[in-house]
Amino acid sequence: MNSLRKKSLERLFDKSPRIFQNDKKYSELFASNVFTINVLEQYVSKDTFNKLLQSVNKGSKINRSYADQIAASIKAWALSKGATHYTHWFQPLTGGTAEKHDAFFDLQTSGKSMESFDGSQLAQQEPDASSFPSGGIRNTFEARGYTAWDPTSPAFIFGKTLCIPTIFVSYTGEVLDYKTPLLKSIQSLDNAATEICKLFDKNVVKVNATLGWEQEYFLIDRAIAASRSDLIITGRTLFGHQPSKGQQLDDHYFGSIPPRVINYMQELEFEAMQLGIPLKTRHNEVAPGQFELAPIFEEANLSVDHNSLLMDLMNKIATKHDFIVLFHEKPFEGINGSGKHNNWSLSTNKGVNLLSPGKTPMSNLQFLTFFINTIAAVQSHEGLMRASIASSSNDNRLGSNEAPPSIISVFIGKQLSSVLDDLENVSKGKLSPEEKTDLKLNVIGKIPEILLDNTDRNRTSPFAFTGNKFEFRAVGSKSNCAKSITVLNAAVAQQLQKFGKEVEALIEKKDMKKDDAIFNALRDNLKGIKNILFEGDGYSELWKKEAVKRGLSYIQNTPEALKAYVSKKSIALFEQMNVLSEREVKARYMVDLKEYTMRIQIESRTLGDIARNHIIPTGIKYQNVLIQNVKGLKEIYGEDYYKFADVQIKIIERISGHIEEINKGIVKMIETRKKINEIEDEFYKASSYCKKVLPFLTDIRYHCDKLELVVDDDLWPLAKYRELLFCR
Repeated sequence: MNSLRKKSLERLFDKSPRIFQNDKKYSELFASNVFTINVLEQYVSKDTFNKLLQSVNKGSKINRSYADQIAASIKAWALSKGATHYTHWFQPLTGGTAEKHDAFFDLQTSGKSMESFDGSQLAQQEPDASSFPSGGIRNTFEARGYTAWDPTSPAFIFGKTLCIPTIFVSYTGEVLDYKTPLLKSIQSLDNAATEICKLFDKNVVKVNATLGWEQEYFLIDRAIAASRSDLIITGRTLFGHQPSKGQQLDDHYFGSIPPRVINYMQELEFEAMQLGIPLKTRHNEVAPGQFELAPIFEEANLSVDHNSLLMDLMNKIATKHDFIVLFHEKPFEGINGSGKHNNWSLSTNKGVNLLSPGKTPMSNLQFLTFFINTIAAVQSHEGLMRASIASSSNDNRLGSNEAPPSIISVFIGKQLSSVLDDLENVSKGKLSPEEKTDLKLNVIGKIPEILLDNTDRNRTSPFAFTGNKFEFRAVGSKSNCAKSITVLNAAVAQQLQKFGKEVEALIEKKDMKKDDAIFNALRDNLKGIKNILFEGDGYSELWKKEAVKRGLSYIQNTPEALKAYVSKKSIALFEQMNVLSEREVKARYMVDLKEYTMRIQIESRTLGDIARNHIIPTGIKYQNVLIQNVKGLKEIYGEDYYKFADVQIKIIERISGHIEEINKGIVKMIETRKKINEIEDEFYKASSYCKKVLPFLTDIRYHCDKLELVVDDDLWPLAKYRELLFCR
């Protein structure tokens, strides 16, 4: 066995697992390292406390004097917790998080040392923005960027550092992060949804977008992964023949969690609880080595922050347990990839879930209003929804092994489809008392019991209604939740504004009563959502053809999908909802294209290096072993040796054939890459990498994986799938 691979396996079986113990209840731990509203109230005056609440609830500005009081209270609390540094914690367009730590420590002019932190340091910081993706918004020499405090997401202590959630903008004010457009989309959705809610309850003053994500991931032993530079560099295996046993038996799914893994999960939950991340669920996923965790629903902004923070925390805790976490959407061929299912809903300040039916016909009409308008929003912007989940890694996942296809459709179940059909058949115009009674009793009145029994879940649906929420299942596991939720929020906000105007026009011009106007507006909108509704098998060829006929986007690669971002329709959406300017939208388009190109470029380089430096030499080495064997047989048997060496000779020839194809593929791939790299247009460069470079990865891998089946296991340099997936 190759020395590195052998040492990796020996290290795995020699070490004892790290045992984590916790004797505290989670309710005692929860948010103990978070500067919550309740903590703030203990430190500041009532006036300052109310000012912060206004900022959180209404987006009002906090003046310097109040900011100084809040900063002083945060500093006192953080120092009492042992913090030594503070940082503005933000989410740039790299997809990860970013932080620059500054010590509380300072020196006065007299030379006396002290801990310092005031309102200006709380409110704003100036990190170097030159190396963060900007999509051409600023030049390299324009290094300055600003982070600004987001009071709607509480500060927390991570290690010995006070982390202050912030937005991130360029020197000229353009957005350079995921949080800012998310916050703007939340505000637009709040405004639009609150106006619609007032049709049903005038006491509603705020609507929150809520989010509950489900995070899938793989845990791989760090020692074994060390022999796989493809896994370390790219996050996925570029080589590897499928093992004889994968996920065929479904025995890993919901199975007993391995002791070493449960120790990791327990320490992760312990740390997450202190940071206020309300983890609720953990279990084995379908693929071997794959797991899932999920929290309780939270307001969307906080939920996005918590997911980004958790992914960082997962990596740090994994190191302690000698694991690495794989968030790549498709790290292994032939088994399930990983998604981040975004469960999205709307909740009023009175605690009412707008996507959950109530006990009265009016509350059920409210449910139908938000239910139908959400579907209409997805129908109107399905191409943009597809673009929001596009990435090179998610391209590998979509459309196979339980992952939804790349066609955006909505699953609502047969029972709700029947309700919509009945609603569509309501007569146009004013309803008679008898028609209203029939509609309320036999259509709207039955919704709660229909949903109670509507348990079917279509795993091939990218956007499904699951009882009291919509589940956007096509989001990739390593993606920032904000990217897709911002699009969804903006689309629904625009649709609700449109619906409100339709209802208002029917009341004013047609002299209709409010409920008549709502019924008529809903019925009119039903005609526009039929194309997006689909209950069947999303993997079938028939659906792909049918979807195209319906006018839905069937795009299988990221460069083509991303074009929806810069369509006139999408730009108008972002500008009308005050989420992103045209310049900012186009900049994000450029960032995503460049990232796609670089990801494929890195993968192709990594594949070429490993194939030439490890796999080809290993094939030759084993070939030499066989050649020596054949020579020995010839010495013993003379000219009749071929009777005894026939198998060896065929293997030698097979190895030569695979080596030749691998080398030819690498040479052509490098030549192709050089030509593509001369292309200046970012779309055509990304598209060329997709169409001309990606096929080489598949072809070269095929021959490398065939060599894995032939070459002596003791010589093979890379940890195999059976070791990566099943060694716990």
